[in-house]
Amino acid sequence: MAGNPSLQTTYRQGAHQKAAFTGTAGTIANGIGAYTKTVRVIVTAAAYVKIGNSPTATVADMYMAANWPEYFTVTPGQKVSAIQVSAGGDLHVTEMDQ
Repeated sequence: MAGNPSLQTTYRQGAHQKAAFTGTAGTIANGIGAYTKTVRVIVTAAAYVKIGNSPTATVADMYMAANWPEYFTVTPGQKVSAIQVSAGGDLHVTEMDQ
């Protein structure tokens, strides 16, 4: 039995940014857009992720599994940072607008 599609939140794709990460944190270059409240984050390798005004991810931050998209509420101007668990990868951040 299918779920009720009217209950699913849908978004329009906005700006996308990519940053590489290794044992050194990678952070997107530009802050989140002025009208964006939600971002979609994907890492290509397991990583620790941090969202903030000037974030630098560390191993004490939130764990994210590889290739599994997550959606986060953000404040305009914030950035996203990631650092590897055991192998480097890419951090992909896409602004999502309703």
